[in-house]
Amino acid sequence: MFRISHLLTALVAVLVVAFCLAPAVSAQGTKMGFVKEDRLQQEYKGWQRAQEEWETESKAWEDEAVTMQQELQELTEEFEKQKLILSEEKKREREAAINAKREALDAYTRTVFGPGGTAERKQSQLLQPILENIQQAIEEVAIEGNYDVIFTLQSIAYIKDSYDVTDEVLSRLEEIE
Repeated sequence: MFRISHLLTALVAVLVVAFCLAPAVSAQGTKMGFVKEDRLQQEYKGWQRAQEEWETESKAWEDEAVTMQQELQELTEEFEKQKLILSEEKKREREAAINAKREALDAYTRTVFGPGGTAERKQSQLLQPILENIQQAIEEVAIEGNYDVIFTLQSIAYIKDSYDVTDEVLSRLEEIE
């Protein structure tokens, strides 16, 4: 679920447009660099901690949904086995219990996994400080290294390794924490 590339792609697009529209900038005098998002995800400790927390939370949500689904299935199967011998009143009671369980599962699923749900809010809560740190580190590397443009690899098919500033960004991220 964590995809830094989606969030940084917009930033790259803005930088590319700004770079292309800047008439005073000569392509020969431009200092460029790039950052490998996959390395940031693998090596940035803040990212790893957030990923671990996300996995723990999402497993708990999924486990809860599975438990609710199993309970609903058991109630339904039990009802199907016994409905021929149940009175009309008992049938209505069991059907009401099944419907209540189904509605609870649906409500839980919407609340946790739906748009604006718990999962989406938690992901945002975990990602926001990480993305701010990454942006800060990239900006510091760009200013200190006098880079005109730093790209992410999401939007580039090829670039020379000599433009890679990922190590410098990772070093900055360690300093930020």
